[in-house]
Amino acid sequence: MTEALPRIAPLEPPFDDALGPLLAKMTPPGAPGVLALFRVLAKNPKLAERMMSTGGHFLGRHSSLPVRDREIVIDRVSARCGNEYEWGVHVATFAQPAGLSDAEVRHTVSHPPDPDAWTPNEAALIAMVDALHETSTVDDALWADLASHYDEGQLVELLMLAGWYHAIAFVCNAARVPLESWQARMPRAL
Repeated sequence: MTEALPRIAPLEPPFDDALGPLLAKMTPPGAPGVLALFRVLAKNPKLAERMMSTGGHFLGRHSSLPVRDREIVIDRVSARCGNEYEWGVHVATFAQPAGLSDAEVRHTVSHPPDPDAWTPNEAALIAMVDALHETSTVDDALWADLASHYDEGQLVELLMLAGWYHAIAFVCNAARVPLESWQARMPRAL
């Protein structure tokens, strides 16, 4: 199957004096180049700069959530939204450092989720993403389950994290951001 052409083509180097530093700031250390998503976002430099400061919170040292929990949420949101770009970049870059096994990575795509694939708090994260994706809310029973694992500040962050990556999925999917040559490819739902 061939990929559809991008609707918004990523900027290509050389980057001008204003965009070069912004794109360098957006690029994670050790990345093989400026990600296509960032080169698409840079079509609106002011928005890209604001998104950089907001989105950086979710991946940076200021997060109140363990990296493993963040990555489970990001991967599940990306999978449920059919966002192969973000799913594949995160799996290739963050899955191993977050301690996600190959089987767990595959289970971020499983729908319905396998109840035996996750610890209780991780199963609650998967259920939260699914509920938000399907209904834009979380019922009382699931909220109580989440609250037994996370404090109120972390709960707010989890909701924002899921929403942030849902928005990223809108950009990646609608703009048809081209896949990176090195990223993981998302399997079909198990």
